[in-house]
Amino acid sequence: MFGVIAEFAGADELIAAIHRAREAGYTKMEAYTPLPLHEVIEAIGHKNRLPLLVLLGGIVGALTGFGLQYWVSVIEYPINVGGRPLNSWPSFVVIMFELTILFAAGAAVLGMLALNGLPRPHHPVFSVEGFELASRNRFFLMLLHYDPQFDHVQARTLLEGTETLGVQEVPHA
Repeated sequence: MFGVIAEFAGADELIAAIHRAREAGYTKMEAYTPLPLHEVIEAIGHKNRLPLLVLLGGIVGALTGFGLQYWVSVIEYPINVGGRPLNSWPSFVVIMFELTILFAAGAAVLGMLALNGLPRPHHPVFSVEGFELASRNRFFLMLLHYDPQFDHVQARTLLEGTETLGVQEVPHA
């Protein structure tokens, strides 16, 4: 079993169910909503690591730009132009900026794909009856099997005790 999923008519019921699951000790859960809700992300306790990846990508890009220009201008092909020093970092700023943006954008795209587990051609939740309503007007909460607290009977009982429209078990693929 992959998890237990409950369907809700509105966001308030979903958030109340998330708080109830958190109080019961569940930490691994997924919520599916037809629109982005910041309250749901905060209630689940999701930590976004993407900004850190983008920052690290930008730093690596800036260091790459400086290192590349330093290597070319000072080590590999030094040319003294107008008596300026070979390591004239102000002239390196434009390329450093460009590589910072390039590496940060690449880190954002690749980090988003990796953190979201994409590409994922199939997810077990797609086999749940009525789940297509998650993109229209329904809200879903799934308690996942890899939560240390997870027991499918207790999870089902917990979700049935909320204002749910129905609870189903989600089989693996």
